[in-house]
Amino acid sequence: MLVRLLYASRAVDDNPVVIEDVLAHSKHFNPACGITGILCYGGGIFLQAIEGGRNAVNELYAMNLRDPRHKDVILLHYEEITERRFGGWTMGLVNTARINSRILLKYSERAELDPYSVSGKVSLALLEELMATASIVGRT
Repeated sequence: MLVRLLYASRAVDDNPVVIEDVLAHSKHFNPACGITGILCYGGGIFLQAIEGGRNAVNELYAMNLRDPRHKDVILLHYEEITERRFGGWTMGLVNTARINSRILLKYSERAELDPYSVSGKVSLALLEELMATASIVGRT
């Protein structure tokens, strides 16, 4: 059974090397587990959608809860799915510094990434628009 999980967290350290390490770990770990997804980072906040088998996704989320690079981890959305939206991605990275602020403003009160103040469905819609507008780098 396939599921999609969307969560947000805050970076403990916003050093670019640490952020790249999070992405590199995802790219290395996810394919072996059948996990696909997208990672958005901006203003010290991660927004990540992960898809795959229920057990693999749940185990990855549990690992992220314990990951010392993340704090304030919150589950935004979880659903059973019939197909993947991010099937061609082991993990893509969205750099919010390169996004047109109108896209962010379309989904929130201010032109900044803040999944803590919107619903999970709104955050998922934002990720889908970022994917559709080619705002994602690091596709593998």
